Amino acid sequence: MTTDILPVAAPAPHVPAPPSGQWTVADYEQLPPEAGRFELINGVLRMAPAPSPQHQAASLRFAYYLFLAVEVAGRGRVFTAPIDVELDSTTVVQPDVVVILHGGKAQITAQRIVGPPDLIVEVVSPGTASYDRREKRDRYAAAGVREYWIADPGHRVVELLTLEGSDYRAEHVYRGKAIIPSIVLSEWQTSTEQLFGDMAA
Repeated sequence: MTTDILPVAAPAPHVPAPPSGQWTVADYEQLPPEAGRFELINGVLRMAPAPSPQHQAASLRFAYYLFLAVEVAGRGRVFTAPIDVELDSTTVVQPDVVVILHGGKAQITAQRIVGPPDLIVEVVSPGTASYDRREKRDRYAAAGVREYWIADPGHRVVELLTLEGSDYRAEHVYRGKAIIPSIVLSEWQTSTEQLFGDMAA
């Protein structure tokens, strides 16, 4: 059965806010696991919707090819959601795919990743597209995430954003046989269509 009503990434008013009214990383850590999957954006708690099969299929393929380019090549580590990334004292996100290169600013602790990863990939869906392109984009830029890929499996395209100063410069949108000209991964040779594969099912 299908529905025209889609879940969205939205504030979580059903979760009691801390006395100050603004959430911090310390408050976030007190959330029970059974409460659901949340992100903390600039002191606002947001509940993330469950990903769709199409979303998960795309996320897996991005992680696979990035794993080959990064971990197999001995350049760093690749992580997939759910994993907490603490960008500052009021922001904790769970990107779909996270790349941390050797010598980068992010630190891998026993609980989470702390600091800006070198590359973040977010796979958008109709319910999260504006969230990924506005709130998350702003926080990633402010934190110093060097490169941000916004992957749209519905249109089979990837938007490349590279950090310039304290904001992102939109490069281009890539599809088909085009290879994303990553600055972070200078030897990247995987075509965009390979990242999405056969997602017709």
